[in-house]
Amino acid sequence: MSTAVPVVLAGARGHGRWHLDNIRRLQDKGIVRLAGICELTPLTEDELPEGIVTPAGAPEQSADFGALLDSTGAQVAVICTPIPTHADLALTAARRGVHLLLEKPPAPSYAEFRRMADGVAEAGVVCQIGFQSLGSHAVPAIRTLMAEGAIGEVVGIGGAGAWARAEAYYRRAPWAGKRRLNGVDVIDGALTNPLAHAVATALALGGSFRAEDVTDIQTELLRANDIESDDTSCVRVTTAQGRPVVVAATLCAEDPDEPYVVVHGERGRITFWYKQDRVLLQRADHGPEEFEYDRTDLLENLVEHLTDGADLLVTPDTTGAFMKVVEAIRLAPDPAPLPEQAWQLLPDERRRVVPGIDGLVAAAADTLALYSELGASWALPARKKEVST
Repeated sequence: MSTAVPVVLAGARGHGRWHLDNIRRLQDKGIVRLAGICELTPLTEDELPEGIVTPAGAPEQSADFGALLDSTGAQVAVICTPIPTHADLALTAARRGVHLLLEKPPAPSYAEFRRMADGVAEAGVVCQIGFQSLGSHAVPAIRTLMAEGAIGEVVGIGGAGAWARAEAYYRRAPWAGKRRLNGVDVIDGALTNPLAHAVATALALGGSFRAEDVTDIQTELLRANDIESDDTSCVRVTTAQGRPVVVAATLCAEDPDEPYVVVHGERGRITFWYKQDRVLLQRADHGPEEFEYDRTDLLENLVEHLTDGADLLVTPDTTGAFMKVVEAIRLAPDPAPLPEQAWQLLPDERRRVVPGIDGLVAAAADTLALYSELGASWALPARKKEVST
């Protein structure tokens, strides 16, 4: 049996807690060993998951990422820190020959993404981008159905995410809900961070992975909350494959629901609830068919790549198309505030909702239309962004 791979986790609070629990799961299987935790304030004993401390001792903790990588002899680093820190931390690890699982979005701008991806490639290390949905076995299964013509010729792909976030969500960290902080890009919007999986998964199903697969992007970015970034947005991506991709998202849903991606064909559709690995196939002359799939964990896949040569599932190159969408959102005018009559505050939940937004999000994914084209009184006409590669 191979030795467990030593891992350092940068960012162990917030979403990082998920990674901490996942590392413990893989540690129990003998696949990895948590060698170190990088946090500005060390985790207390109570914050460490049960079973993470081995007979060899507790993981080393330090606020100095590079020093921690050196002292622990880590072979893999998991980076789950604020978006603007991703590129620098990734390069710090790469220069030491440490392989990476980098949380999404990989960077707040296309230039930062290229700096990170090129530096990682030059260093000869591998980098997995943390789009967990792309580890779902449903993704290749859906692409096979598409290739076999199960729903006829594919005419476009929609994505819908109707989620809810309380006002406190935007106060959880200095960068939350920001487009920029201290002159540095953050771009923490609905489509670029919480519902980024909807964008990345829709693009991937359409075969648009690389930057050059994107030819044009239209954005409609709005906000009900008192923030800089968008909380209610939609985007239409024109692809080299000729299949438009439209993703609509909100963090102001009336009744939050599971996000999904839908592939539209001339003779049917395939709906993929990506957080549940659940697929519904609907086609002419057939009854509906539902499937559930397993999922490959991205850290486990990274270790298998290093030890057994398994194909890496989400390389930086395959997220270039997603990063073009991030760039279009970055370059778009700041999101427009919705008129006060367009949203309400739910006092019990301390969150803002946009009446009717759930239906609009679903309609955008269903018809591949933007909010303004669906007649939303508060929507601005789409801003068009010609994409240069």
